[in-house]
Amino acid sequence: MVMTSHSTALAANPVLRVPPASPAAAAAYFGASLAFHADVSDVASALAADGDPGFVVLDSRSTASWDQGHIPGAVHLPTALIPEQAAALLDPAVPVVTYCWGPGCNGGTRAALALAQRGFQVKEMLGGFEYWVREGFAYETWEGGERRAADRLTAPVDAADCGC
Repeated sequence: MVMTSHSTALAANPVLRVPPASPAAAAAYFGASLAFHADVSDVASALAADGDPGFVVLDSRSTASWDQGHIPGAVHLPTALIPEQAAALLDPAVPVVTYCWGPGCNGGTRAALALAQRGFQVKEMLGGFEYWVREGFAYETWEGGERRAADRLTAPVDAADCGC
């Protein structure tokens, strides 16, 4: 095989060492990703709107973590208790959005898997509780409600949304 200067440059580039997927494969992958994930700001927007958002939010962390802070209105169900308690706490006809601590934690993923294995429609909230707080949304603790200013690295400061 004769390598052109373009293919030599691609081989040397760590980003393009493995070529991008075809547009059709990329569309399938990213479309599927959106079926499995929800954005923190989209969840907050849906919860803030008048009426039923059409889903329930589930915090899959421990009781100590829940007490430290959680999304208002979330259902608390630690992942380990899903097998025995999900059917009593959740309506299988209502989609569930799971979350755990943040991007460095896969607890929300494990909770989503456990729920899906029990017949629930489920999405995982990307960023978890960490990004809920970092984006400036209100949260509850065992002491009451709290809210921090939005982190400029995660959310727009002077706009209603990021425009994405």
